[in-house]
Amino acid sequence: MESTEDNRTKIDFYKFGKISINGKVFTKDLIIFPDGIIFPWIRKTGHLLVADDISEYLDNRIKTLIIGTGYYGFMRIDESLKIDFVYRKTQEAVTFYNDLENKENIAFGMHLTC
Repeated sequence: MESTEDNRTKIDFYKFGKISINGKVFTKDLIIFPDGIIFPWIRKTGHLLVADDISEYLDNRIKTLIIGTGYYGFMRIDESLKIDFVYRKTQEAVTFYNDLENKENIAFGMHLTC
């Protein structure tokens, strides 16, 4: 896990296939946690989020999972996934995340393309 400087992670910009977080550019899917970033975030099936894609990363301190489903929103979420989450097209999810005042118990998984 790449460490973030503090829990005030700020997404500088997002566009199709590219995101900048605290001044560092990423070009592959990732998950932001209060204490770092999992990069790259590789799922079993690129456009379907299933429990195995996130279960190893989540623990009791994460209360909300935000999912960016891609620029066009093509990533689907398996209906059997048993977790509370917020999901939106990635650009909308970035705005939602940046507007949060407290990110202490938040994880944010992002699909950067489609």
